[in-house]
This record gives sequence, structure tokens and C-alpha cells, in this order.
Amino acid sequence: MPTYDYQCQNCNHEFELFQQMSDPVKKKCPECATLKLKRLIGAGSGIMFKGSGFYETDYRSDAYKKDAKKAQDSTTGKKKTDAKSKKETNPSSPTPKKD
Repeated sequence: MPTYDYQCQNCNHEFELFQQMSDPVKKKCPECATLKLKRLIGAGSGIMFKGSGFYETDYRSDAYKKDAKKAQDSTTGKKKTDAKSKKETNPSSPTPKKD
């Protein structure tokens, strides 16, 4: 159920009212009892996440997950092959010389 903001046009009293969407709009001010109450347009309430945590990757589609895994594997595979070629061309320990 949403919370609505109201303001009296007569006494400028402002208040919030928690009511169902199907409820009629209030017209009578609780302070001055005139029928000059107006419902204000508000920003509404934001999304409230409750729980241990919410991440944008929690609810990704299977196709997205497969594509992301392929991309990650291709970048990590490239790094491994680069490391192998560096080892072959630049040995870390020098070869002993024979006299």
C-alpha cells in the first residue's frame, strides 16, 4: 500500500496517509475540518531491498553467464599461453657453461 502526501489549501497543514490505491481521495482536513484538502504528487517510495545482499549478477540469464564465462576463459587462456612463451624464450636460470 502506498503512502500519499496531502496538504490543506486553507491552513497549509501537510501530512502523509498510508492507504490503499482503491481508497477514495481524502477531502476533509483533520486540522481545520474544511474540504480543501489536496493530494500532492510525490516522488513515491524507493525500492527497499531487504536481505543479505543484492547484486546485479544474481539474476542474470543463462546465456549471459555462458558468454561471460567464454570471455573470461579466453582472456585467462591468453595470459597462460603468453607466460609459457616467455618461459621458453627467457629461461629464469642460466645454463651452466662447460670448460
